[in-house]
Amino acid sequence: MLTLSFATFRERWHLFIGAVVTVALGVAIVQSSLLIVASAGKYGEAIAVLGMSLGVSSFLAVFIVSSTFAFTIAQRRRDLALLRLVGGSRGQIRRLLLSEALLLGVLGTVLGIPAGAVVMSAQTSLLTSLGFLPGSFGAAWHGWVLWVSAGIGIGVAQAGVLAASRRASRVRPLEALRETGAAARVMTGSRWFLGISLFVVGIVLMSIATAVDSPNGAIPLAVNSTVALALGLSALSPVVVPLVGRLTASLAGRTPLGSLARANLRDGVRRSASTAAPLLVLVALAIGLAGTFDTLSAGARRQLADDLHADLVAAGPVAPGTPGVAAVSNEYSLSVEATTVTHYGGDTDSETDEVEALAVDPAAYQRVHRLPLVAGSYADLHGATVAAAGGTLGSTVGIRAGGKTLTVRVVAVLPPKLNGGPEYLLPHDLVPSSALGTARSLVRLRPDADRVAVASTLPRPVSSLDAYIAQSDHAQDTLNSGVMKAIMGLGSVYAVIALVNAIVIAAGERRREFAVARLTGFSRGQVVGSALLEAAVVAVTGVLLGWLAALAALIGVSGVSGTLVMPWGITWLTVLGAFLVVGAASVWTSLSVTRPAPISLAAARE
Repeated sequence: MLTLSFATFRERWHLFIGAVVTVALGVAIVQSSLLIVASAGKYGEAIAVLGMSLGVSSFLAVFIVSSTFAFTIAQRRRDLALLRLVGGSRGQIRRLLLSEALLLGVLGTVLGIPAGAVVMSAQTSLLTSLGFLPGSFGAAWHGWVLWVSAGIGIGVAQAGVLAASRRASRVRPLEALRETGAAARVMTGSRWFLGISLFVVGIVLMSIATAVDSPNGAIPLAVNSTVALALGLSALSPVVVPLVGRLTASLAGRTPLGSLARANLRDGVRRSASTAAPLLVLVALAIGLAGTFDTLSAGARRQLADDLHADLVAAGPVAPGTPGVAAVSNEYSLSVEATTVTHYGGDTDSETDEVEALAVDPAAYQRVHRLPLVAGSYADLHGATVAAAGGTLGSTVGIRAGGKTLTVRVVAVLPPKLNGGPEYLLPHDLVPSSALGTARSLVRLRPDADRVAVASTLPRPVSSLDAYIAQSDHAQDTLNSGVMKAIMGLGSVYAVIALVNAIVIAAGERRREFAVARLTGFSRGQVVGSALLEAAVVAVTGVLLGWLAALAALIGVSGVSGTLVMPWGITWLTVLGAFLVVGAASVWTSLSVTRPAPISLAAARE
């Protein structure tokens, strides 16, 4: 089988280029991320971002390889049918395709391992610029990553071909040769079941997310609802894409180009679905993640405005009784090691994390903060006690700060914060002075106070509450933008590879189709124009369906954030990029396949 697989690669190499590049990129990302994670240790935020990037990359890699193999197998149905006619069994057909996937995985791994060094440099620079890693950080090399890279490369290729090989082995030879029966049917029973099931799962997850109070629970539910809907619509794309495509293609009118494009969309269902699917998934993930970040940022801005009852924010402690000051809360930031113990039946599990906290005067804190506690009372926040975000009232936490280790009791549960916020509030007198970080003072003025005069007596810099909220919002937006680049930057590369690959593969089977169109009176320019119009309609369809799937994430997080923000900047950038990539690839491939004289292609055997 390996010999036959080598022959297939040599003869049809253009069908596998996209899949090879996808596997190589996946191997490079996994290798780079694992090496950084192995050296990052205590940098939890960097590990979290890399974890999300790994998840998105692995998902897209398997999805694209699977889509590519399904499309290429459909293109080769006559070859596979001939193998069945000359005595090849279903098992041999599957082994042939799995052998091709093995070769693809090995080639992708060989290319991906050296590319991992380039990706690691890019990821390290990005994480350093975002402040997740120090400038002096350098990832150490570990030999075991080579084995993991090889496993990922071969595993992704094998996982991508499994479903397509099973379906190819079940097609009867005569059906494939005549393009009837199972060979002509794009939507199978399993595809209907998968598409409808994932669609329903996406709707259910979105509904649950809107009812969750904590952002830690709502965010993964909302994002997973978008992923489920995107996959469901991708599985149903052979039905949905032509339906939406007919509506959008009608805008071209009854011109010859419009009629030819509509006919191609009607007859090339598999081709249109294979081109729209990766675009659908990219748009859903890009808009869904960007919209989730923007919605949470808007919710955090409103939550901060509702919480703070102050006029000025000073960068340093302010003494009570300062002229013109009605109330002041001096809040000292510090980093603590918190050890929590969880009981599961008869088992006990402890976890230690380095988290952010504030040392405060409980009475003063209440005067400038208005959000009510979930449980407990600030009046009990004295001595060996703590107020915790998302904690359990009455539980104990091990706190280590400034070399001092204490076991404190949770006497108040803080409301969930959309902007991260401190995990714990500690009584000021409980924390060693050596552990206290920078101070932030929230100042509320007397009604008759002169704002400018009072501000001149406070530790600088001094900002108004509106400026402080805007600054916090800008910092959060900058962080969100960086995380989006880290997660979706390489995802966009995946989508471009998949789009171009699908168009190139489709062009291979359309040589004779284009030649016949030219022999019936269409010029070369008209044929290229109809292909471009068809690609534009498919792009519009993919963008619309991806946008609908992305709405699930935005609706899901709107419950906890209290608002919904559509990221129009990312939306229009994605739309423009999709049309440029699809249009350029369509024109290039159409010009390439229409270069020979049409009579030489129309008379050639398929």
